Amino acid sequence: MQNVQNALNAASLGGKIKVSSVHSMAVLAQSEPPSSGAFGYGDTMKALLEFHSKNGSPFMINPYPFFAYQSDPRPDTLAFCLFQPNPGRLDAGTGIKYMNMFDAQVDAVHSALSTMGHKDVEIVVAETGWPYKGDPNEVGPSLEYAKAYTGNLVSHLRSVVGTPLMPGKSVDTYIFALYDEDLKPGPTSERSFGLYKPDLSMTYDAGLSKSVLVRLLIL
Repeated sequence: MQNVQNALNAASLGGKIKVSSVHSMAVLAQSEPPSSGAFGYGDTMKALLEFHSKNGSPFMINPYPFFAYQSDPRPDTLAFCLFQPNPGRLDAGTGIKYMNMFDAQVDAVHSALSTMGHKDVEIVVAETGWPYKGDPNEVGPSLEYAKAYTGNLVSHLRSVVGTPLMPGKSVDTYIFALYDEDLKPGPTSERSFGLYKPDLSMTYDAGLSKSVLVRLLIL
């Protein structure tokens, strides 16, 4: 990353093009409750965050409530992950009641950044989505759930309500994915995140339009 940044600086593009890398939620050693969010990887993460802070580049994360539901397939967890009515989950550290998993995951990253003295570093959601189809033994893949997650995520971001720890700020978010990756190995769900299929037919209407009020991007 530093070599790429040096090359951009030499070309007088350092302030125009941001250099970053993408991380799964596994980069957090602790994520629940959100206020306890903490990074692993010690000095490596410290150096990475110093790079982001120095260069004004974002920390990119891939929160997938789908995987949270797979590990805890209760009805309340499903509603929590799909932005649907649910009892909420209290963060005892802050007294904040979270009403959806997306906010909880993003705020866990925010807490981890703050703990390391880098709350100035912007968070960008590089990937998030829900598969519409899976293998018989997979918990969670569903056309109904995929449409609910993506549609409710779009509505949440458009509201610009933000997260409890970052109110009034809509995090730049990339939806995964525009098309199915039909040649990808692994379970069927890995090939079934697309809003469109390889033959260009629409999988489901995600409720997107040209009048999107926030920078909502599709990979």
